[in-house]
Amino acid sequence: MTKDAAGEKGSFSGKDYQDPPPEPLFDATELGRWSFYRALIAEFIATLLFLYVTVMTVIGYKSQTDPTLNPDQCAGVGVLGIAWAFGGMIFILVYCTAGISGGHINPAVTFGLFLARKVTLVRAVMYMVAQCLGAICGVALVKSFQSSYYTRYGGGANGLTHGYSIGTGVAAEIIGTFVLVYTVFSATDPKRSARDSHVPVLAPLPIGFAVFIVHLATIPITGTGINPARSLGAAIIYNKDQAWDHHWIFWVGPFAGAALAAFYHQFVLRAGAVKALGSFRSQSHV
Repeated sequence: MTKDAAGEKGSFSGKDYQDPPPEPLFDATELGRWSFYRALIAEFIATLLFLYVTVMTVIGYKSQTDPTLNPDQCAGVGVLGIAWAFGGMIFILVYCTAGISGGHINPAVTFGLFLARKVTLVRAVMYMVAQCLGAICGVALVKSFQSSYYTRYGGGANGLTHGYSIGTGVAAEIIGTFVLVYTVFSATDPKRSARDSHVPVLAPLPIGFAVFIVHLATIPITGTGINPARSLGAAIIYNKDQAWDHHWIFWVGPFAGAALAAFYHQFVLRAGAVKALGSFRSQSHV
């Protein structure tokens, strides 16, 4: 009797949460739904606003600490303020768009969720396109409003800081994106939502904090990419050699970090490999 009860408790049928079924690899019917295009618009606008506020913050800080304009080198928001701008905007925008598009605002996040079968290939590709276009438009707005300072202060473009090796830059982007995407998976995990339903914690809050913390750690190394759309938008509008010299780092690093986070969460923490093997064995016995 005790053994039966213990077995029942450990069975999947007794769990108090429901894992959503994996999304199909390709679903052409999405292209005929207004909700799909509404989600694309939400991703475009969110990424536009994200780049506008954050790059404007970077340019403003650099202008305020320019020794030729202001002898007070403690003026401006500082690195801490820049990190808060990035983390705070992600918190706000994920909160606003999560119910419409999922609030990705980052091709690396979309890529990680695609690998975990949370979104289809069609949605993943179109989200990335919308995010990149939004980033380009957001930085273009910054340039139009700050034309006198934009080019002088680097256009908010990412780049490998002098003194750091390419390997260090790639590692910083991989680890930083891993932290972000791992947080996204954990904050939106249905198992956590069911277990911690008594704890009123918004999913966007830890995601925003992850972005904030990662920026504190990696701004001195790469300026912090962890978002290929953010890096691409700034590089295209700034369009100087230094913005393109190591631009590949800001795609390879984030995508690798997202893939590692997806694998770790799905196949280690959630034992996806064990479940898949058990399902295969049960089917083979039928």
